[in-house]
Amino acid sequence: MTDWDQEVDLLVLGSGAAGLTAALVGANEGLSTLVVEKSEWLGGTTARSAGTVWIPGHRQLADPEADAAEAARYLDALVGDRGPRDLRTAYLRHAPDALEYLRTLGIGFRHTAGAVDYHPELPGAGVGRALEPEPFDGRRLGRRAFGRVRHPVREFTLFGGTLMVRRAEADQLAAAFAGETVRAAVMAGRLGLRWLLDRAGGHPRGTRLTMGNALVAALYGRLLATSADVWFTAHADELVVDERGRVSGAVVHRRGAVSRIRARRGVVLACGGFAANPALRAEHLPEPVAQFTPAVPEATGDGLHLARAAGGTLGASQDDNAMWFPGSLGRRRDGSTAVFPHIWDRAKPGIVAVDRSGRRFVDESLSYHRFVRAMYATDAAVPAWLVTDAASLRKYGLGMVRPYLPRVALRRHLADGYLQSGPTVRALAGKIGVDPDALEQTAAAACRAAAVGRDDEFGKGQSPFGHQYGDRAHRPNVNLGPLDRPPFYAVAVFPVPLATTLGLQTDADARVLTAAGEPVPGLYACGDDANSVTASEYPGAGCRIGSALTFGYLAARHAARGLREGDGV
Repeated sequence: MTDWDQEVDLLVLGSGAAGLTAALVGANEGLSTLVVEKSEWLGGTTARSAGTVWIPGHRQLADPEADAAEAARYLDALVGDRGPRDLRTAYLRHAPDALEYLRTLGIGFRHTAGAVDYHPELPGAGVGRALEPEPFDGRRLGRRAFGRVRHPVREFTLFGGTLMVRRAEADQLAAAFAGETVRAAVMAGRLGLRWLLDRAGGHPRGTRLTMGNALVAALYGRLLATSADVWFTAHADELVVDERGRVSGAVVHRRGAVSRIRARRGVVLACGGFAANPALRAEHLPEPVAQFTPAVPEATGDGLHLARAAGGTLGASQDDNAMWFPGSLGRRRDGSTAVFPHIWDRAKPGIVAVDRSGRRFVDESLSYHRFVRAMYATDAAVPAWLVTDAASLRKYGLGMVRPYLPRVALRRHLADGYLQSGPTVRALAGKIGVDPDALEQTAAAACRAAAVGRDDEFGKGQSPFGHQYGDRAHRPNVNLGPLDRPPFYAVAVFPVPLATTLGLQTDADARVLTAAGEPVPGLYACGDDANSVTASEYPGAGCRIGSALTFGYLAARHAARGLREGDGV
């Protein structure tokens, strides 16, 4: 007989989207719930993300059932036999239900009607399957709880990380700086006034939260209204397995004390995968191994270690075992390293990507995941260089260089080597170590493609996915521009894993499976601790958080169903 220090129905390890969803659904279904968070901050890597969710068949689509059927075709074409079909089926069947369940609890989402799936050339690809979190007023949490929300990626904010904006608002702010519209200027003034009032009121940052911050804050706010508890700066180093092989609890370390927590209905692993563990990256990710990640430092594979010690097993290795973006490495004013995600800028006119030969190797407007795969497929493309001219840099920016900056403001980026510059294309080639003749030929080809509106080499500007991130006012092609206005600039980009996809084998109820394919009683996994539903493929914006919400929801519902029916898990 184990001596327990505390007993709950549901013990959740991790407070990202998966963990908070499991905890909230469990508490709402009548389970006494405890969340154990390794850091002092809430939200995991979700808090640092865009917070988008990919939910095929969601209720805001014109024909949800038809869309879900098309999405099944799409995932079959994209993933095929490299991922369990039953998990894809569960995702497509239950993701809309999970979303609506959260909506009934006040968790708001905004339909991104124009979002194009990442492989629009495949059968079943669609538009509008992504949703973004509604902005959330952090004041609703109270000062103490608001202070627990992990800060976003600083480079996707204003005023040193203290003002958050939506992606669409960022575009409008750029228009305001360019003096293009009165509406943009009014919006900028409204956001700025709100920020000033927040700071004057003693808040360390703006309380209007967007993206992943908005999602985790909304989930946390609703969780605080239940009887659930959250322990910060706490971690589990062992799962307790009883004589029947059932996971009955965990050993948790907190504030120098050790507590044995009984979990009557189950333990949910939502620890965030292993993207921040250099040894596991070296073991499971392709070479050259990525050295940086935007994942939180706590994402070191704890959930995988705990589950394997309790009888769980990893899924099959899938290609590169991660979701990727090309990232540039910059130095912030405080001396810390910034890993900037190049999500949108690559698609803009007048920006090309070259490898060490000075030649292009990819359609720059592909999804960030596909772009990195092209980097790995080309021996000389790690790192790759994003090259642009003065006109495009001013209008669109590049990485940490924001648009419409006066030239004097570029000095910091030039001085620390983040941004390379040359008065001619040939001079720039010398700075970045690529063949000058090849880079001149690349620039000349970009000018020709821009003039006719067609890229015959890699097809930039031909995909509806790329079109959504181009310059809608640019003609004749929203993605193609010349490279002819000196000086010329370049930024190096590297493969960066934003999340790992290799995780624990689970079933359609998020139960962890043994090597024999049997459930480990009492143990669930979701988010990046579970093997990806889509293998290492990236079907659309928000697929990782979408599956995290869905299987967090399913795990809690399964545990609660067992409570009501009085059976085992």
